[in-house]
Amino acid sequence: MSDLGKIDRTFFDRHVAPNLGADRSDVRLGPSHGVDFGVLDIGGQALVTATDPVSILPSIGFERAARFALDLILADVAVSGVSPSHLSICFTLPEAMTDDEFATVWEAIHAECAALGVAIVTGHTARYSDSSYPWVGAATAMGVGDHDAVVRPDGAREGDRLVLTTGPAVEAVGLLSTLFPEQLDLPDDVIAAAQDRLDEVYAVRDALAAAAAGPVTAVHDVTEGGLAGALNEMADGAGVRFAIDRDPVPMRPGVREVCDALEMDPWAATSCGSLVIAVDPDGVDDVLAALEDRGTVAAEIGRVESIPDGGKDVPDDRGDADAGGEVLVDGDRLEHPGVDPSWAAYAELAGE
Repeated sequence: MSDLGKIDRTFFDRHVAPNLGADRSDVRLGPSHGVDFGVLDIGGQALVTATDPVSILPSIGFERAARFALDLILADVAVSGVSPSHLSICFTLPEAMTDDEFATVWEAIHAECAALGVAIVTGHTARYSDSSYPWVGAATAMGVGDHDAVVRPDGAREGDRLVLTTGPAVEAVGLLSTLFPEQLDLPDDVIAAAQDRLDEVYAVRDALAAAAAGPVTAVHDVTEGGLAGALNEMADGAGVRFAIDRDPVPMRPGVREVCDALEMDPWAATSCGSLVIAVDPDGVDDVLAALEDRGTVAAEIGRVESIPDGGKDVPDDRGDADAGGEVLVDGDRLEHPGVDPSWAAYAELAGE
């Protein structure tokens, strides 16, 4: 297991996948590596659910931090193509958080949930002496839809086209440049452009718009491990090759400069708000148009192909051998980074 970030696949396959409690027939999709949601069958309908930590960064403002935290939680349901509709949320607040600050967080979450049609149905809130920012709780999002409407990250098919929204490292660059501007030896206009990237870290509405415009066969948010991680997880899950063209991949203002200054590969760094979307060729123009109507930067960056030799053998999420996928960028193999470099960059800038 890596020191920071999510557990790796080896640990997941060895310790998590074989130990999932009771074996129930209503679980249509249980914990799977690289898949951020589960699916239950409830009276013939699909209940899509996902759980995430609640992260609040006071230095970006409590209202902004609350919206950012909420979008990360709801996005893991939205990428399924099913609209999130219910939220259960638990806060383990640090003693340093005042009542007024928490009221700002709660009201911001309420306002965004109301705008998205999400009801908060239960939760828990208390202060604890050992709690500290940014990890101040956890939440579970839920959405109900038809089983046939659920889009899985491992659903990419040969012949699909690949669309990327926003671009690599947007979240990492936006946060690091906002939290540590003085430590970055960069011109003020570059820092300002990098900080603006925090306005692009919201993926819920983009995921739902793309799914509605489709047909979409797979969606994955670009989080831990960045674009390289997301592409590999999707290709491995589907047992296909992703042939990626580097030139059309969007690189937002400030991203390259900050990543160079931190010696951080932008393709390996987390980029919440960015989505990799596999689309049937007939739906590409409609998906791009739907995203453009939302003001979201998006581009077709590649295609899905079969693997001539049948793929490499990797353990699947049940612990069995299965054909994995591969990712080629301009013909060269792109590996999963394993560890997200933004963790080390944050620790260095914070003096940890």
